[in-house]
Order: sequence, then C-alpha cells, then structure tokens
Amino acid sequence: MPLLISLAAAALFLPVYAVSGQSAKCLALQHSLHLENTTILNVTYVPAAANVSTPGTCQSIALVSAAPLCRVQFVINTTSSSAVHAEAWLPDTWFGRFLGLGNGGLGGCIDYANLDYGTSLHFAAVGSDNGHDGTDGTQFLNHPEIINDFAFRAVHVEAVIGKQIVRTYYGAAAAKSYYLGCSTGGRQGTQAALKFPEDFDGIVAGSPATDFNHLTIWQGILSHYVGAPVSAAAPPKKFLSPEAWAIVSAEILRQCDALDSVVDGIITEPDACDFRPESIQCTESRATNCITATQVETVKNVFTPLFGLHGELVYPRYSPGAEADPSAQGQGVLGGAFFSIADDWARFAILNVTQHDFSNFGLKAVNFWDSINPGGIATFDGDLSAFRDRGGKFLTYHGRRDPLISSTNSKRVYDLISHTLSLPLLDDFYRLFLIPGMGHCAGGLGPTSFGQSSGLNLVNDSSHNILLAMVDWVEGGVAPATIIGSDTANATRTHCRYPMRSVFNGKVFVCE
Repeated sequence: MPLLISLAAAALFLPVYAVSGQSAKCLALQHSLHLENTTILNVTYVPAAANVSTPGTCQSIALVSAAPLCRVQFVINTTSSSAVHAEAWLPDTWFGRFLGLGNGGLGGCIDYANLDYGTSLHFAAVGSDNGHDGTDGTQFLNHPEIINDFAFRAVHVEAVIGKQIVRTYYGAAAAKSYYLGCSTGGRQGTQAALKFPEDFDGIVAGSPATDFNHLTIWQGILSHYVGAPVSAAAPPKKFLSPEAWAIVSAEILRQCDALDSVVDGIITEPDACDFRPESIQCTESRATNCITATQVETVKNVFTPLFGLHGELVYPRYSPGAEADPSAQGQGVLGGAFFSIADDWARFAILNVTQHDFSNFGLKAVNFWDSINPGGIATFDGDLSAFRDRGGKFLTYHGRRDPLISSTNSKRVYDLISHTLSLPLLDDFYRLFLIPGMGHCAGGLGPTSFGQSSGLNLVNDSSHNILLAMVDWVEGGVAPATIIGSDTANATRTHCRYPMRSVFNGKVFVCE
C-alpha cells in the first residue's frame, strides 16, 4: 500500500524542528556563518506571509506565503571571474529535508515561486541565479566560467553551501536532500546526477533540456523551416500564419485524436501520429481552409526528425499537437523569428560574438557545436551508475504537447540510460512519466497538475504530487507506479511511467 506523505504525516518519518527565539537565531546567521568562498549578503526573519523585495533584474518582489521562515541571501565566488547568487529559505517548522532548485531558459533568475512552494512543504529550500543575472545569455560572451556555472556548477555549489547553512541554523544536517527543476532545470537535475551523484538523494527533473547543443540547433532549424527571420510586410511563402497553423492543427486532430479511442483534443501518443499534411493542400477545387504546396513542405519538415549530414539522428521530430500550444508561435520556434535561446547560445557561448548572420544556419553547425560543447552543456550521457549505486532516485516527466522541447527526446534519454547500464528497465532508480496534453512543464490540455511546481499540487498526497512521491520513494522505499494529474475542475487522469502505455478501457485511461 503506497505511503501517503501529508504535511501532518511527514512528522512520523523525520523529526520536526521548531526552534524558539526564531528571529534572534535567524539574525545571528549574519555573523555566525563562515563558509568557503561565500559572503552572506543579508539575513532577515519573515514572521508572517508577505511580499519581499528581490535583487537582480528578473523580478522586484516575491511572495512568502509559507512564513515564518529565515531568509538568507548569499553569494558564492566560484572562480575569480564568476559567482553564484543564491537564497536559502529556512522554515520554522522543518521536516529535516533539503530542497535544491533549478532555473529556466538561459537564466539567470532565482526561482522564488518554488522557494515558497518548497518551504510550504517544510523543506529547507535553496535557489540560485545559475551564475548570472537576467533571462538571456549575454553574460556568456567571453566568460567561460559563467558558462561553467550555467552548465554544471551552480546547482552543485548551491547544494554544498546550502546544506552547510541548514546544518548551522537547525543544529542538524538534512536527513535527505532533494532537487526540483524543469526545462533547463530538468537538464540541471540530470547533470547533477551525472557529475555530482552525492548531492541529492532524489531528483525530480521535468521536460529536461538534455542533448542541449542538438536541442538548440533543432530549435534554430525549426525557425528556418518557417522562414525566419520573417518580415511582417512580406512573409516568405513557406511561413504559416497563426490562421494557417490552426488549419494544420485541426487536421492533425482529425487524423490522430481518435488513435487513443477518445476524441478529446488530446493526442495521447504523438509518436503514433503519422500526420499527412497533403490532405489540406490547396487545389483548383479547394481554395479555402487549406495551405499551399510550399507550406505543406514546411509542415513536413517540422514533423520529421532532424538527421545529420551523414544520416545520423540529431534530434527527434516536433510532436504533432504541440504546434497548437500558444508558446509554439509568437516568440516560439514556429513564430517566424530565429528562436532566441538558439540565437543567444550560438552568439555568446559558441561563437563569442555579438552579431551573427543566421541566414545560412543549418546542419554544418552540428559537428562544430559538438566539438566546443561549452561547459559540457550537452548533458547526454547514460552513465548514471554512480547515482544509482549510492541509492539515488530519479523522477522525470515530460508533456506530450511540449512546444519547446520534444517529449520524444525524454524517451531517447531513457533508452540511452537503459543501453548504457545494460538494464532493460530502469524502474529501480529512474522513472519517466509522459503526460498527454501537457505543454512545457505545465498547463496545456487536461489534468496536468501533479505537484511539479508552485501552484500545481491540487491534492496533497504522494499519488497526486510528484515531489511527495519522490519523498515516498527515497524515505519509504515506495516507488510511484503512476502519478495522478488534476485540473482546476478537479478532473483527474492517471499518467503512466515509460515504457507502459496509457490505454482507454472504455471508461478511463489505465496503464498497460
């Protein structure tokens, strides 16, 4: 019978620390913390829920709903030319657990929402700026050590120093250490398991941006498929407007929505969708609700895996259905601009230039980017043996409607680990949950909230909350067989671990 971890029940498994004189004890950290290469910038005690000011350019205030807690702001000098700014939020009532947090995109931004989320579950939580301030990659230019912080080091030092702060404040080391992140944060969690297997006992890594160089090349080439950079005054013939994409999306659903036996707007298994856009090509007898022959070729390119100059797979195809997510268009990979993350990574990390003409961007980039691999950013290695052998547990999830990172790549990573470790199944330490209808990290269509981030745990137990499911696994030895997603109307759906399939039994979806 699965162990359900609620806020009340958690005290049965780990000691609860509630120290008297919290404010004085907290403020004393300003002078009592003496940590290697670390400067304590500020210590404040937050006695009740409040908005607090935040440093840097990412945001100006953060909500502390989980008060009372001690807030420690600090900077770690990772080298003479690089530093990681971080915060530790230490709740008065602590269940003996440490939680490290990741970042997103090319940032640059402390994850204040999940600092609040983690402390609301009585973790001592630490988040960092990933080695630079802001949401873009401009600070990578001619700064390899800042790239190193971004690629692998920031999460490691936040774990090392964060745990020392926890030990000093509570007078006891964290009994167990966890990690939570998505997208870039998912890649960071994977990198932590590969490079620093001692840092965390349990890692929850969503929509991971693994095989990072190939991912960003694919994103850039997708932009080229639709004609980037697109002039609004005279868009190229291969560009699809939002109205044209709506025609494509409707046809994708017509061809593939019923593959799972339920017509609900959700394609449960996009990899089974053999979409043929020729069916909506304009002809002499069909001049409306159609796309041109040139646009048909664009759509075919988008939904075809990217192969290299010698026929090798570079990156999986775009998932049918994901093109309908609002993040796919506008500033997304199908919006007509050269995708910003690919642009910044190419200019500031690969080429070390401020300007570059991407009009001829293509497959020649693959070998070049692979040869540079700044900071070891690729994060495409199946050798998790050290993490597994020390008892580490890894949960990852990926939305099947993700408009930025192909969810098929998470299958590919699973298969890479399986092959590397010669294990047909990884269930003992690694589980992947593929989430039909979910967009990038959250949202989308259907019941896609399962505690993966702030505001997304509608039910507080481990069957519905992937972070608490990880606690069950690490501390109780109960691995999650499934995870139940919820939506705002309290509808639910059981999500399956790979390689199991989500199958409709005539009433509900079950895992087989």
